[in-house]
Amino acid sequence: MPIILLALLFFVLLAVGGVVLLSLALRYRAGTARRQGRRWVASLNVWMTSLSAVLFLSFSFLISFWLGTAFRFALIGMGFGGILGLLGLALTRWESQPEGLFYTPSRWLALLVTLAIAARFVYGWWRATQSGSSAPGNQHWLMTASGTELSLAVAAGLLAYYLVYSIGVRLRVARHEHRCAKY
Repeated sequence: MPIILLALLFFVLLAVGGVVLLSLALRYRAGTARRQGRRWVASLNVWMTSLSAVLFLSFSFLISFWLGTAFRFALIGMGFGGILGLLGLALTRWESQPEGLFYTPSRWLALLVTLAIAARFVYGWWRATQSGSSAPGNQHWLMTASGTELSLAVAAGLLAYYLVYSIGVRLRVARHEHRCAKY
């Protein structure tokens, strides 16, 4: 009987791992797909991502009362994410067609974002399985930071990346529609 339970547990863990890998592959595929720039979709992305960023920063500020550097890590992550968003806009391929404006995000940045999500998942698993008895006296500050702080930094970076990218897409679509209206 225990062998059957162990085999079942093994197959469940294998299935969960497969689902995680599949979701990462689909995330990458969706992140590199060619899209048509539509004003209402771009506006909705800007508003929803802005709302998410405001709520995220508000909650990370509240968390900083208990975990002192949480808000600082969130702001650092936002800064890096904003820079990546600008880089993503610069690397995006834009195509002006008679049907509208089409864009294809950078494959390298989509891979970087997907790997950031995967790395955070692996790091969280690693932190959960390690004992908390290691002496932080002579370790680097990044290694002694809690998993929560690093999670906030990665999440803030992803939010800022998508916020800056969606603002850039919205501005580019509006500029394209303005040019088309002149002719």
